[in-house]
Amino acid sequence: MRSVVIVGASLAGVSAAKSLRKHGFTGSISVVGDEPHPPYQRPPLSKQFLAGTWDRPRVDLRMPDTLGVEWMLGARAASLDAYRRDVVLADGRRLPFEGLVIATGARARRPRWYAERAGAFMLRTLDDAIAIRDHVRAGARRFAIVGAGFIGSEVAATLSALGCDVTLIDIEPVPMLRVLGEPIARVCLRAHEAHGVRCELGVAVEGLTGTSSAQGVRLADGHVIDADGVVVGAGATPNVEWLDGSGIVLDDGVACDATGAARGIDRAVAAGDVARLDHPYYGSHRVEHWNNAITQADAAARTLLGGAVPHVAIPFFWSDQYDSKLQLVGLPSPTDTIRVVEGSLDAPRFVALYERDGVATAAFFFNSMHRVAAYTATIEAAAREATPAAAP
Repeated sequence: MRSVVIVGASLAGVSAAKSLRKHGFTGSISVVGDEPHPPYQRPPLSKQFLAGTWDRPRVDLRMPDTLGVEWMLGARAASLDAYRRDVVLADGRRLPFEGLVIATGARARRPRWYAERAGAFMLRTLDDAIAIRDHVRAGARRFAIVGAGFIGSEVAATLSALGCDVTLIDIEPVPMLRVLGEPIARVCLRAHEAHGVRCELGVAVEGLTGTSSAQGVRLADGHVIDADGVVVGAGATPNVEWLDGSGIVLDDGVACDATGAARGIDRAVAAGDVARLDHPYYGSHRVEHWNNAITQADAAARTLLGGAVPHVAIPFFWSDQYDSKLQLVGLPSPTDTIRVVEGSLDAPRFVALYERDGVATAAFFFNSMHRVAAYTATIEAAAREATPAAAP
């Protein structure tokens, strides 16, 4: 194999390029990215960068000078010709490849009621974060955040710290319920309330108010939340439309085997937010976490080079909100039992285990970074023992 095209100048795409070189690939690597910006980190966009404590250079991903990559930025992949093995760009150019890495990530999900207008934002890209930050600097002080997941909760925390009047809105009764479960989600709710964030929970959104600019959010119960800025965090949708008709199997992302190989085409792999991997321990699932993009990209690169091994990394993510750090290892279910094993839910720090049929499925850490390594080993061992035939 002499040439690899990586579609997606994302963390997963950059990590794949680094891994290809690390594992000895000396051929050409072209990285296609639809944004004009050099690759950058996304986690700080809702936190340090939005707050203004990190400048642009600090957000950029570091690339070694020796990487030897051709960057094609501001170029959008429009389709894939699997027969000719070409990536077709929106401007008509065709990029032939021998190996393909699909790392196109995901985009912010647009609710049916969302309408483009001044003062209404979604947060996924660097330009999104710049627009919200500029809106604050222009004098916006009342914000409605629709969606109390991790992005929405982080934005609420950041804007609150900047002195904004923030209302957090979600159809669920507590923030981050689907991921964390009710007992721990209530800890997060108390943190928002303690920092002056108003929470409108358990109610749906009908739409935005205002015509030329957003003036608030209309709720399904008839209430209107007045605001001069609205940020919508309603999840993410994988960027796979350009693969329609290519023969690649799509299933809420690119369907992959356990090694990251894309189903439906040879010498093609996927990694990061766009990849739905058949995980040896957890089955088919798609993970939108920083660590997953790196470890999955490394596995995909090795697969492309003929050294395929199953990707068995345990999901891990973190979130910074106010003065607290939240971390989760594993893949819990909303029906899992939650057991606090260190501290208490009322303490400034604690560790909790998620358990199913007496087996640990995940561990949650509240201001307990020093305990992550120990419990990660526990979660890994439990996952391996639950599916011994899948262990490498």
